[in-house]
Amino acid sequence: MRRGNLITSRILQLIPTLALAIVVLFILVRTLPGGPAAAALGDRATDAAAARLNAAYGTDQSLIQQFGVFVSNLAHGDVGVSFALKVPVLQLIAERLPVTLMLSLMGAVLAVLIAGPLALLAALRKNRLADILLRGFFQVGLSLPTFYIGIIMLTFVAAGLRLFPVGGFGVGLVDNLYHLFLPALALSYNFAAVLFRNLRSSIIQVMSSDYVSFATARGLPRSVVLLHHVVRNALISTVTLFGLNIGTLLGGAVVTETVFAIPGVGRLMIDSIFARDYPVIQGMMLVLTLVVSLVFLITDIVQSMLDPRIEN
Repeated sequence: MRRGNLITSRILQLIPTLALAIVVLFILVRTLPGGPAAAALGDRATDAAAARLNAAYGTDQSLIQQFGVFVSNLAHGDVGVSFALKVPVLQLIAERLPVTLMLSLMGAVLAVLIAGPLALLAALRKNRLADILLRGFFQVGLSLPTFYIGIIMLTFVAAGLRLFPVGGFGVGLVDNLYHLFLPALALSYNFAAVLFRNLRSSIIQVMSSDYVSFATARGLPRSVVLLHHVVRNALISTVTLFGLNIGTLLGGAVVTETVFAIPGVGRLMIDSIFARDYPVIQGMMLVLTLVVSLVFLITDIVQSMLDPRIEN
């Protein structure tokens, strides 16, 4: 019952978050220098041609009027039509978002699979050779930006060794996973480094706790102590960190898609920013905001399962 109240309160908190996101996104998009008419016409821009396009786009109205139209359409489930592509934004999102979500999910899964076991190994071998080498390896991941890691993997692993495609998305689920594995690995490196450092420190801290010493003194098997007492409690802070970094992971996915020529939200977002395609930018950012908010909700639920005190 308490968990149900927690979930309800978190869902209610999403309402003002999304409302604020709508206002902020609308304002920020229109602070971009230039406008959709100037971006579309380029060197051919004249006052008369720009006026016709602004009237067609509705950008000749005041900001308050534009915001009113945007909110009214949004209330009816209409995000708008792309200025540049002349396609409904929801259709573009339905085509591109699954690719980005698949890439982000693969990156998150790989980060957990890499960071989890290695953090446990480093904590159990504290200040020994394995711990020093692992900390050095992940320090590199924290130091290098995601796009640079992607370029390195693209150059040496894909183009050089030809183990993976140099770009694209493939056809069919298996081919999709094959094309996305290298980009997801590049995306996961920095994320895994963050999780590794946090989980390693948490495991070391929990292992020095009195209840762990008591469980060991009772004669419980080492595997039971590690899994049920050490890892379970160490994961609480790591789960929080995981949720907080999902937004960063999605941002990295945008850049990674550009490096590996993946037809996801990232490339569409960058093209839309250059084209000042307001409806696409607003629609994409709102959907990504909703995705991140849902991840925060799931994070709170998982935290309550790991630590019942959070429900109180």
